[in-house]
Amino acid sequence: MSARTPLFTPVLIVGCVIIMVSFAVRASFGVFQIPIAEEFGWLRTEFSLAIAIQNLAWGIGQPIFGAIAEKIGDRKAIIMGALTYAAGMVLSAWSTTPLEHQLYAWLVGFGVAGTGFGVILAVVGRASSDDNRSMSLAIATAAGSAGQVFGAPMAEWMLTMMTWQSVFVIFAAAILALILCLPLMRAPAMASKAELEESMGAILIKAFKDPSYTLIFLGFFSCGYQLAFVTAHFPAFVTEVCGPILPGSMLHNIGITTTSALGAWAISLIGLANIAGTLAAGWAGKRFSKKYLLAGIYTARTLVAALFIIFPMTPVTVIVFSIAMGSLWLATVPLTSGLVAHIYGLRYMGTLYGIVFFSHQLGSFLGVWLGGRMYDLYGSYEQVWWIGVAVGAFSAIVHLPIRERPLAQPSAA
Repeated sequence: MSARTPLFTPVLIVGCVIIMVSFAVRASFGVFQIPIAEEFGWLRTEFSLAIAIQNLAWGIGQPIFGAIAEKIGDRKAIIMGALTYAAGMVLSAWSTTPLEHQLYAWLVGFGVAGTGFGVILAVVGRASSDDNRSMSLAIATAAGSAGQVFGAPMAEWMLTMMTWQSVFVIFAAAILALILCLPLMRAPAMASKAELEESMGAILIKAFKDPSYTLIFLGFFSCGYQLAFVTAHFPAFVTEVCGPILPGSMLHNIGITTTSALGAWAISLIGLANIAGTLAAGWAGKRFSKKYLLAGIYTARTLVAALFIIFPMTPVTVIVFSIAMGSLWLATVPLTSGLVAHIYGLRYMGTLYGIVFFSHQLGSFLGVWLGGRMYDLYGSYEQVWWIGVAVGAFSAIVHLPIRERPLAQPSAA
């Protein structure tokens, strides 16, 4: 067997570091829901809208940064993203009105787009061999979960020692430090001659005319809805609804004594479980149909979410839900990005996946905003939760008709 590109390349390692830090910061925003609302006396909707706008900006910025990376270079696009991200965090730290937070959320969201999946997965995909690509995409995706593991608990811990404004500034500095890693990120333009000669406009037209691309776009919506809603609102949901942590219980004995702390650690546990789930998805994506794997993941999410809301919330059900949902959390990302690369090629993967990811972020915007809005109206997250169950079932169904074969190759019927 001939020598192949090794799995752990400098590009993959640096990509993992960038995604890890970027996602550690964005996964922590739910922890700030209550402190910021209480400081300024805001309704839950106000800061929720800022997080929702951040997710929408991330979705809008993803294809833009993907195209920038493909035109002027990956590293320049990442630098632009890091600078924008840090600026948004610093400006948000000194904001005192809902409008200011919502305005600067656009910068944070665009910054996440420049340092997140769209740009990084495209670089990693091009730098990987055909044999390693599915697992490389999974490892880079799992790095986002690794960031989630320590992001929310770190924010919770830092809030015990300093103001939320100081935490935002520290996070901005961490994002800027990512630029120091970029000299190691040199990815070859691994694409076929035909892909290199094909213009971006031509491949976009092909994709937009292909019903499978529309189905992938629609299917990714519920992923964004569910993930963003849980990330933004689950800590507050657990804080307010979960039964007490009893003295002498296992959680109490390891230092988790309040439902507030449990909410932050639940986000961390979701991220921890997702590392295994995402790596398993990468392994399976090389061996089985990606569309059927995606349909199965969305079906499992639907069942897990429905069962969680049906039963009374206790510390035990929070832990069980976090592990179960975490194993399915970002498992869709390597499969969806891999499906896009498989059908439409690597040359414009960043842009094509970025457009699909916009659907994900539309779902994110709706999940976060509806969470805050309906909480203020009804004093409960239950209605929004059931909407998430419904859209999860929808996504499971729409993946089934996708034609999973390279678009450029006619079917050999």
